[in-house]
Amino acid sequence: MPTQETQTPSNAALCSANAIDDADALLSLARSAGMLVTLDGQIGREKYQSVAGSLRAFQRFAAALREALTADMTQ
Repeated sequence: MPTQETQTPSNAALCSANAIDDADALLSLARSAGMLVTLDGQIGREKYQSVAGSLRAFQRFAAALREALTADMTQ
């Protein structure tokens, strides 16, 4: 039975208080959690991207996002 990993990626990708609303910051956080981010296509300025990864990577992403949101609320 696998053990749950408690490590989370650094919140360095989330530089400012409004970074949670920034798609590039979220994608960077997903990458740092070990998820694969691919560009599926682009029409004009609109990018269509997919994010994929293991359940553990998704758990790391969710934990890092939760930490970032908590840090954002305390500022």
